[in-house]
Amino acid sequence: MCDVTPTPRLDDAEPVADYPGCPVTVTAAVAEGRVLRAPRWGLWDVLIGAVAAIVIGVSAAGVLIAVNATTGIQVLVGTTLPWLALAGWPILATTWRGNGPRIDLGLRLTWGDTGWGFLAGFFGLILAGIAALITQLFVPDVSSAAGEAANELEASGGRGSVVIFAMLVMVGAPIVEELFFRGLFFTALRKRGVGAVLTIVITAVVFAGFHFEPVRFFVLLPTGLLLGIVRWKTGSTGAAMVGHGVVNAPGAIVLLVGMPDMTP
Repeated sequence: MCDVTPTPRLDDAEPVADYPGCPVTVTAAVAEGRVLRAPRWGLWDVLIGAVAAIVIGVSAAGVLIAVNATTGIQVLVGTTLPWLALAGWPILATTWRGNGPRIDLGLRLTWGDTGWGFLAGFFGLILAGIAALITQLFVPDVSSAAGEAANELEASGGRGSVVIFAMLVMVGAPIVEELFFRGLFFTALRKRGVGAVLTIVITAVVFAGFHFEPVRFFVLLPTGLLLGIVRWKTGSTGAAMVGHGVVNAPGAIVLLVGMPDMTP
């Protein structure tokens, strides 16, 4: 990884393609002799993506309620529409003003990345469980918004909706959220000269807060920290996606296995 030299601020300097802390995909491309463009995307794009996701989510909720959409439609559409911004803007920004998401955002997944991801996910589950137990000493109910949404889907009698939602939790959310937080946000901070430790902390705090579940903030925070560490260690956002998927998998499996025998 490009992480062996001091981290200069890039605010006033001409941006370069292979900056300290850049993803491993940048290092590999440079080693192959590829001529990369200096990325012109950054923290403004993080802000645009986050605000757009919130606006889309709130607007979608208002429209779905106004048209009296079914519970299944409200949950599934309300969950996925904000992803258009969280995943779409990083892809567009790096395509327009960089070298594309694969290189600029570290979208690589080797066996080593996968192993680090599973390790981060395993310890993430342990730390999240401990944090949940501690939180319950002060707040009895630490159920997640996803869990409540799943209960609504089950009550509405839509087996297919529950299956789709479980897959979104286990696969979709890790890909989208890591593309934004450990991809665009993490890399934008490093590109701007922020040190690795502070970058890990900042992205973890924002990640935990962006779920808008204050009661579960300290449950989500350890996961965010571990995912940041594995992104820094491997230089691969793909590794963080695997770790996130491991953390979300038990809840998704409970949805699939534990749901009642409902007819379509």
